[in-house]
Amino acid sequence: MHAAARERLADLASRAVPVATQPTSVEELPRLAAAAAAGIDPHRVPRLLVKRDDALPFAMGGNKVRKMRLLVQRAIDDGADTLITMGGVQSNHARVTAAMAAATGLRSVLVLNGAATDRPTGNALLQRLFGAEIVLVGSREEREPAMREVAARLQHEGRRPYVVPLGGSTPEGAVAYAHAFTELLAQIDPPDCIVHASSSGGTQAGLAAGAALAGVATSITGVSADDPSSAIQEIVERIVGEIGTLVGVTGLAYERTDVDDTFVGPGYGVPTDASTAAIELAARTEGLLLDPVYTAKAMAALLAYVRQGRFTSDETVLFWHTGGTPALFA
Repeated sequence: MHAAARERLADLASRAVPVATQPTSVEELPRLAAAAAAGIDPHRVPRLLVKRDDALPFAMGGNKVRKMRLLVQRAIDDGADTLITMGGVQSNHARVTAAMAAATGLRSVLVLNGAATDRPTGNALLQRLFGAEIVLVGSREEREPAMREVAARLQHEGRRPYVVPLGGSTPEGAVAYAHAFTELLAQIDPPDCIVHASSSGGTQAGLAAGAALAGVATSITGVSADDPSSAIQEIVERIVGEIGTLVGVTGLAYERTDVDDTFVGPGYGVPTDASTAAIELAARTEGLLLDPVYTAKAMAALLAYVRQGRFTSDETVLFWHTGGTPALFA
C-alpha cells in the first residue's frame, strides 16, 4: 500500500551529511530482564532487546545525530554558513549541532539556559570543544527570543544563519527515525513494543510514521522527561501527519502510540529513586550506560512495566537507547 511512500522515505533519508551512516546494533538484554523479573511469573517476562543509538559513532552518539544529519544537509543546501539552536546547558541536541557544524565547516551559535561554570563538564565541555559560540539566558522562556536576536545579528553582519528548532524535531528531522524503523526491520522481526525516552516528540513521531508505512502493529511508548503526555502526544500526531505529506501519504496516522509522563518525578533533569536504580541495574547487569536526564527515566518505566506483568513471554520488547551519555559526567 505504501511502497511508493517507502521509496520516497528512503530517498529523503539519503540526503544527509555522510557521518555515522552504519546501522546501530540490536542486542539482547537477558540479565537485565532476569533481574527486573525476579519474583514474577516467568510467563510474564518478555524477550528484552536494546537498539544502540547511543553507540552512533559521531560526537558521542544519540538520537540527535540521526536528525541532524538531515537538517544540516538541508542548511547547507540552503546556503547557510551558521547553525543556531537552543537548549539547556547540558543539551545533547546542542552538542550534536555544534559537532555537525564543525564537521561541515559551518559556525554554530547555541542559545542555552543555565549558569556558566569555570570548568564546564559533560555536554557543556563538548559544545566548547566543537567551537560553538555560547549565548546564555536565564530561563527556557528566554531562549526563543534570544535565537531570533542572534539570527538578526548574524544577518546584519552578512552571514547566512539557519535556525534549528528545539531538539531538531521537525518533520524533516523526524524522517530520520521513520527510516530508522526501516533499519530495525532489516535486523529483526517487528517487536511487539518499543519503549524510548521522549521530550520534543520527533523521535517518537518518526518511529510511528515508520511503523505506519511498514504496516506493522508495534506499540510505541515514549516516556516523557519533562512535558505532560497530552502535549507530547499532540506533537507526535502532528509530525506523523507532516511526514506523511513529505512522502506523499495524505492523513498518515498511527494509533499504537502513547506517552507516559508518570516517571518525570520532581522535574526535568532531576533524578528519581527509580531512575537512579535503573542506571545502576543496567550498568551492573549488562554494562549498559544510561543518562540521568532521559534514558534512565525511560528504563525505569520499562522495568516497572516488566515488574507489573504487562507483557508475556512470547512478546519482544525493544528499548530504543537514544543516548545522552555525556550527561553522566556533568
